Amino acid sequence: MDINLLLAYLGVGIMIALSGIGSAYGVTIAGNAAIGSLKKDDTKFGNFLVLTALPGTQGLYGFAGYFMFQNIFAVLAPNITAIQAMAVLGGGLAMGLVGLFSAIRQGQVCANGIAAIGQGHNVFGNTLILAVFPELYAIVALAGVFLIGSAVA
Repeated sequence: MDINLLLAYLGVGIMIALSGIGSAYGVTIAGNAAIGSLKKDDTKFGNFLVLTALPGTQGLYGFAGYFMFQNIFAVLAPNITAIQAMAVLGGGLAMGLVGLFSAIRQGQVCANGIAAIGQGHNVFGNTLILAVFPELYAIVALAGVFLIGSAVA
């Protein structure tokens, strides 16, 4: 196998893996808070569910990044250059790391909101707004992957 193609696939694998790991951690952080808060107020399960699911989107962004690079592999795979492979590797690493950390931090924001809702405070909307900020960086990273994929192809 050509080293350039291997590096490009490694970038895609890192992108999907790290984003997915971040989502798994973020959803678990918020889910743990939801379980604790349900003991105090089980009528707010719908709010807890929305806030728990929110960190899962970064894993989807990592997966979407693959589709943005997919045409590169279909067209360039046999003749991919070192620069193109490094661009895919760099884009995948950037998306993966941003997805990892933004999902974990978003899970922590959501967990704090869930705990506050469980204590009787009406902060669902505020928590949703504040939880979107870490998400923004994952979206920016995905846009970067799109731009890298467009430039390389």
